[in-house]
Amino acid sequence: MARRTPLSRERIIAAAMQVADEGGLAAVSMRSVGKALGAEAMSLYHHVAGKEELLDLLADAAFEEIPLLETDSPWRAAMVDRADAMRAVLTAHPWALGLLESRTNPGQAVMRHHDRVLGVLRNGGFDLALAAHAYSVLDAYIYGFVLTELTLPFTPDEGADAFAEGLELPADEYPHLAEMLEQMVLGHDYEFGDEFGYGLELVLDQLELRLAAQRAGAEAR
Repeated sequence: MARRTPLSRERIIAAAMQVADEGGLAAVSMRSVGKALGAEAMSLYHHVAGKEELLDLLADAAFEEIPLLETDSPWRAAMVDRADAMRAVLTAHPWALGLLESRTNPGQAVMRHHDRVLGVLRNGGFDLALAAHAYSVLDAYIYGFVLTELTLPFTPDEGADAFAEGLELPADEYPHLAEMLEQMVLGHDYEFGDEFGYGLELVLDQLELRLAAQRAGAEAR
């Protein structure tokens, strides 16, 4: 008889991620994760205190998939890299959208991630207040964009074209929407995902202006 692979925290976390990927966060329980491992739920308690700790570990595991920034990296390029990496992780694990920032007992991967991002901004010349504002607005943009992207009424394979054609918006009633669809979407291979980089540049442009103003103010004192 083949020996059963012993349980471990690592195996439990991997199984929990699989359950969440397939059924969403609501599907994650000690019972469902135990079933995915071919084990009784009670045996998981030797490695994980309960569901709340399991969710903490899930959040930490998701953050571990986001490469850590080097604190001496140029801040703007680093924020682009981080945004792209976060978007990829959140798209691969949609359940993470409602989990990553909700835990009251963050793990080491979570804390390291936050610390490195702040370190890049501080080393890039941001004072503490501007670094906090930058972090907040960047996260709001990334999370908000991915949420929108995941809940669009069409898939990337279907494309915006087919959806737009089905709307049949009367130009006399919705002139601005009709103009946008005609000149930007219909027949233009429009991809909503392409807006991510453009919007991110707008945010970074404004942060660059705020950083320059902060430096000018410091020099004038």
